[in-house]
Order: sequence, then C-alpha cells, then structure tokens
Amino acid sequence: MENTRRSFLKKVSAAGIGAAGLAMAGNAGATTTAAEPQKKKTAGKDDGKLRFGFIGTGSRCHEHINNVLAIPGNKIVAICDIQQGPIDSTLKHIAKFNVPAPKVYKGGEREFENMLNNEEFDCVIIASPWEWHVPMSVAAMKAGVPYVGVEVSAANTLEECWDLVNVSEATGSHLNIMENVCYRRDCMAALNMVRQGLFGEILHGGCGYEHDLREVKFNDGTHYNYVPGSGDLRMGPTAFAEAQWRTNHSVHRNGDIYPTHGIGPIAHCMDINRGNRFLSLSAMATQSRGLHKFIVDNGGENHPLAKVNFNLGDIVTSMIKCSNGQTIIVTHDTNSPRPYSLGFRVQGTEGLWMNDGDHVYVQGKSKPHRWDDSEEWFKQYDHKLWAQHSAEAAEAGHGGMDYIMMYDLIDAIRNKKTAPMDCYDAAAWSAISGLSEMSIARGGALVDFPDFTRGQWIHRQPQFAL
Repeated sequence: MENTRRSFLKKVSAAGIGAAGLAMAGNAGATTTAAEPQKKKTAGKDDGKLRFGFIGTGSRCHEHINNVLAIPGNKIVAICDIQQGPIDSTLKHIAKFNVPAPKVYKGGEREFENMLNNEEFDCVIIASPWEWHVPMSVAAMKAGVPYVGVEVSAANTLEECWDLVNVSEATGSHLNIMENVCYRRDCMAALNMVRQGLFGEILHGGCGYEHDLREVKFNDGTHYNYVPGSGDLRMGPTAFAEAQWRTNHSVHRNGDIYPTHGIGPIAHCMDINRGNRFLSLSAMATQSRGLHKFIVDNGGENHPLAKVNFNLGDIVTSMIKCSNGQTIIVTHDTNSPRPYSLGFRVQGTEGLWMNDGDHVYVQGKSKPHRWDDSEEWFKQYDHKLWAQHSAEAAEAGHGGMDYIMMYDLIDAIRNKKTAPMDCYDAAAWSAISGLSEMSIARGGALVDFPDFTRGQWIHRQPQFAL
C-alpha cells in the first residue's frame, strides 16, 4: 500500500489540474470574429492526393494519422501544436510510413491560424483540448477548408453549438464530428437491425459514458502549482498530459460533459435531425465524491489536491424526449470504480439490444423470455462497411472503428458528399453538455432542445452509413 501511495504522490504531483493543453482556455470564447468566409479551395491538387492537416498532435492525432496514411491517396501537408514534445513525437511517427515530413507550425496559441491561412487542405483534423474545438473548427471553415473533422465532444456550450452550425452554413464547409463509436461494429450491426425492422418501432434508447478515468485525471505531466483558495491548479508550460485540461472540467462544471460516445449511435437509430429531433432534456447529478476520495485514499488527507472542490457529480443522468415520442437516458460516470461501458440499449415494439451482457431479444424469433447472444445476430446483420473492410480495420485503433470512420470520411471527401456526421449532428449531440448543466443548476428542470436544423429535420433523409 505504501508503494502505491508513493507512486500516486509522484504521478499526481506531476499532473495536477489545469487547462494548458494545446492552448489556454481563457481565449477560447472568440469563435465567430475571424475574417469573412473565403472561397473553398480545390480538392486533390497536383498529385491527386487528398491534403490533410492536423491541429493538436497528441496520441489521438497519431491514431488518425495511422488511418489517413493506411488508405491510399492521402498525404499530410502540415501539423500544428504549441508544444515541442508532441510535435517531435508526431514527426517520428509519420517518419515510420516513409512519407515526406509535413510542415510544422508551432509557438503561439493562435499559430493554427497561420497554418490555415498559409496552406491548402482538403481536410483538417482537430484533436485538441475540448475548449479549442470550436475556435479551431470555425477558423478552418472560414479559411476555406472543404472538410473539417473535429474530435469529440465538438462543443461545450449552446453558443458554441450554434457557432458550428452558423459558420458551416455560411461557408459551405462540411463539418464532421469524429465520433468513432458510431462506427463500432456492434453499433453498426444494431443500426442495420433497426433499419430492417427487427426491433419494430423504436421506443426507447439508453447510452452513456461510464468509464473509470480517475487515473487519467491524475496522470503524468509536469509540476503543479496550487493556488490556495483558487480551486484550480495551473500547469507548467511544457506539460501535455491529458490531466492538465480534462480534469479542470471536473473542477468547474456539473453536467454530462462527454455525451457523444453514447448519444451518437442512438441518434442514428432514432433518425435524429432526419425525420426526428431532440425536444427537451432533464438532468440530475449525484454528490461529487469519487475524485476527492481517490486523492485521499492514494495521497493522504494533506495532499494539496485534497483541498480542491470538484463540482462534477459522480453520476449524471439525463433524460431526453424526442419529437417522435421516444425517450433516451444518457449517463455520465467517470469518477467511480467500475468496468467500462457505454450502456447501449435500443428497444422497440418487437425487441431490443442491450450491449451490457451482449443481449438481443426479437419477438417471435428468440426463445420466449430468454436472451440471445448478440454475436450471432450481429454476424447476420454485419454492416457492409465492416464486411468489406474488416481486414484493414483489424490493424486500427479502438477495435477497428477508427479506420472505418476515416474510410467513410475520405469517401465523402473524394466523392464530394455531405459529411457523414455533419454540423447538425455535432451541435445536437454536444448540446447535451450545456443543457444538462443548465437543468442540474435548476434542480432538474426540463429545458428545451434547440432545433439546430431550423426546421429542416422534418424533410431531411437519413444518410449515415447507408
């Protein structure tokens, strides 16, 4: 136990809680004040290869690079970060593919604007700390980048959600939320079953992000500098551990701050923004206990982090009502000791899928009151993207879904199609964060969901993974 405690003290002293990351959060608010939208740039210039750029060069960037370069016909033009460590690591990673090194933009926290204005891209992927997703996406769209891929969650506030929609509409740039779980093999098979009517009319969905992130929130970085009474720990300038930005959201916010892994696949099953939409939301949160207990258990009551007041409730539950009548329960739980689960449940008038336990039940086909193993059903209803590309996906991250996601995006770019998961998806899914914070602050009050499509949802047709 003493060795464990010493290890924790060493790690947590290095990590702390902060918001440095790729850039400081204090400048993230100005999202729509850049120059007027420019003319979109031409695709596949010169050698015919699609030109990619990356803003944010951490481990998530490396996974995207793997798939961009694994698919023929692509090249990396430029990368951008404010820290030398991640840049060096990314350059070494790219060198393994025996391709030309990209141009590097580094230094100031607005250096990404220089990259966007000086280079021509067919697609820019943004894999930065959350508070920079919208400013960077907006800048890329206004710079004329035809396709912009933004990591999850795409936005933190309702205002930011509207920024993504408004700028995408104004510029004609395709914003794609990089929600890889939508391409998980079981999620795509379940979607196939929904579309083929196996579960009947869909009534209810369940999902969430239930992932013990206590170690992640206190992982290795550099020294912390605790300011008594500030409720914040600010990182040294060279740190790039995930804890320096992710954990600060647990200090200052109380809501479902990471909803898209769960809601994305359920939204596809319910045709959200395409014949259906989210109408309203009510959310509640438990006490905040897990992070403080983790610090005290591993570092002692006198550890500086034991003085931090964490605002995020350990378990946040949001209920959503849809226009077509369905209900959805979304759960956020990252501060508790528990196995990983996204808690998927898709239930209709004829049956349901529950991924915890790998259960499927189809009325008239399953034995009465007995679960089937979902594996047999999913073999039968495997989505064509997986059936066609499972060999290539086998080498990719997150069980292959990262490859399938990138393949689908690149197919859209080459064929000048709408983004697979567009600005309206990015806004609606991410809005759960701001709305849940609002509802919790009001004692669980029901809050209205904005219609980011401005009425277009009534006539829009499903497009994802058809």
